[in-house]
Amino acid sequence: MQRMMLTSKIHRATVTDTCLHYEGSIGVDITILKEANILEGEQVQIYNINNAKRFETYTIQEAPNSGKIVLYGAAARLAEPGDLIIIAAFALIEDKECQNFSPIKINVDKNNQIIKK
Repeated sequence: MQRMMLTSKIHRATVTDTCLHYEGSIGVDITILKEANILEGEQVQIYNINNAKRFETYTIQEAPNSGKIVLYGAAARLAEPGDLIIIAAFALIEDKECQNFSPIKINVDKNNQIIKK
């Protein structure tokens, strides 16, 4: 049996911009994507802490260390710059591997810089 498990979470990222007239996706600073082990084009779920809206999209890369978190296309209607969001990635994992599996959890500050623990 396989279970859908959280693999990566970027917690309390701040939306820096929105761009309605675009194909659609979420742009994330590539430094954060790499730390979270999320690939460009990977499906993610977005949870808006400010308005409780939830949606799925895919990632694209923004410039390294830019702190950019940009919602493109239809997703631009679901958040405003300054909103706090959670970005979550999931994968199917074999049941026997779930017991020892730990997701990657990344915390960022108000400027979307990674908080090292």
